[in-house]
Amino acid sequence: MRRYLIVANQTLDSDQLMHVIADRTGTEDPSEFRLVVPATPVKDLASNAVAIPMPVMGGTLNLPHPPAEAQKLAQAKLDAALKKLAAAGASATGAVSDPDPMHGVEAAMAEGAYDEIIVVTLPSRFSHWLHTDLPDRLAHRFHVPVTHVATEDL
Repeated sequence: MRRYLIVANQTLDSDQLMHVIADRTGTEDPSEFRLVVPATPVKDLASNAVAIPMPVMGGTLNLPHPPAEAQKLAQAKLDAALKKLAAAGASATGAVSDPDPMHGVEAAMAEGAYDEIIVVTLPSRFSHWLHTDLPDRLAHRFHVPVTHVATEDL
């Protein structure tokens, strides 16, 4: 059985990820997928990349978001992705992890070995994970093939 570790958050429902999963399940070897969904702080989500102007005060509005909100959003994305994968016939499990994707992967790798890590990111102009070189850092840290999949849009 081939085991794949997928790291994604905002890109978890992307068509690009579904194509990669379909490619991996289309082989003769059975496949198993583990999703790691970092609880990205709400303030760091790409949908919040545009500041809300406050002309009266001459600044921007920054609303506080508790860590529990990030956990809740990540769990909702994970639940939806697991349903989508089950409907597509893929065997998958998953967990919400620490906001740092490296820590989430470390926790998953401590539980078992994987044949490949698949990192799904936003386009490079929006991706914090690419700016911190996450795919290469994972490859050097865990010595397994790392596939980077970039979505085409937000």
